[in-house]
Amino acid sequence: MKNTTRFFALLDIISIVLLAKQFWQILTHLNEIPDQILSQAKVVLLLPLFVSLFISAGGLMLNKKFGFITYYIQFPFRLVVWVFSIGFITFLPEMLNLSERWFDILFRICFIAEFFRLYFTIRIHRSLFR
Repeated sequence: MKNTTRFFALLDIISIVLLAKQFWQILTHLNEIPDQILSQAKVVLLLPLFVSLFISAGGLMLNKKFGFITYYIQFPFRLVVWVFSIGFITFLPEMLNLSERWFDILFRICFIAEFFRLYFTIRIHRSLFR
């Protein structure tokens, strides 16, 4: 179980690395955010989500309760902002020059995998902190 939580922490670290550039661009161009409500909502949700990834990665790496709780809080926001644990696989069609259809398939896999991660996180949390 400790290896599984460390794997989940590694996935959060990968998410941090992949979101760092986007996070920095948002911070440096806050005045250029479109007036559309969806764009503003994405920014408002993405900024605290990015910061909380550090908390969940650290907590899960150390098998601390706060890492699990942080992930539970992140979960709905991950679905809304599309920050998935294995979201990096959606880059494969671009890297391998595959059709757009593959992105759709991999995106759905990421969405489903996030629910599996939630399930396993709950199971591990229950077994560790009873």
